[in-house]
Amino acid sequence: MLYWFFVRTLGPLARWCMHPEAKGVENIPRTGGAIVAANHLAVIDDALLPLTSPRMIHFMGKAEYFEGHGIKGRFKKWWFTSVGVFPVDRSGGSKSLGALLHARRILEEGHLFGIHIEGTRSPDGRLYRGHTGAARLAFETGCPIIPAAIIGSRDLQKPGQVIPSRGHTTVVYGTPIAVEKRDDPDSVTHEELRELTDRVVRAIAAMSGQDYVDEYAQTVKKRLAELKTSKGASR
Repeated sequence: MLYWFFVRTLGPLARWCMHPEAKGVENIPRTGGAIVAANHLAVIDDALLPLTSPRMIHFMGKAEYFEGHGIKGRFKKWWFTSVGVFPVDRSGGSKSLGALLHARRILEEGHLFGIHIEGTRSPDGRLYRGHTGAARLAFETGCPIIPAAIIGSRDLQKPGQVIPSRGHTTVVYGTPIAVEKRDDPDSVTHEELRELTDRVVRAIAAMSGQDYVDEYAQTVKKRLAELKTSKGASR
């Protein structure tokens, strides 16, 4: 399997470059499904989690990661596949729903599913409002959520930087948050989803030391992009 090829073959090189320190790995159950919900600071986060987890973690990734052409496109597809990422079409509707069903199947089969709860990389290193997908999966499957704090990856890989610098990183796995399965998923209210999501984000913030912003990172990124465009047009 490509995942274990990455961990065992490229893992030593990645460890030499990123020096990942793992804390709280005893909080990862040895068997059974669980959701690893992490913050997101850099592209290399999707390598740091597999390098520090004793079990394989499956992830969602933008479909664009798997659709590139040429050497770079083929490398990106190989890279994300090797670290356990499967493609998700973020255009919405049935395509996005299919990815969620795939994630649910992974959990019900007793595997770990990893998700960046902010939905995208932080635009400035702060921790942003969480999306409720992880909470919904937890209620649907009864699987616990393990908050995970990634620390230092942004220092090694700034936005736009392809090859990370050498340095130290840390991944802290927090105490699992138990969730009772709902036989009727429609009985879960938006308030319950938001409460559980916020609880996970608070746990991540406590471990990572990040400042929290009660706003979605995608909204901030869009606003920054519009501001950049307007400034360029005014010149």
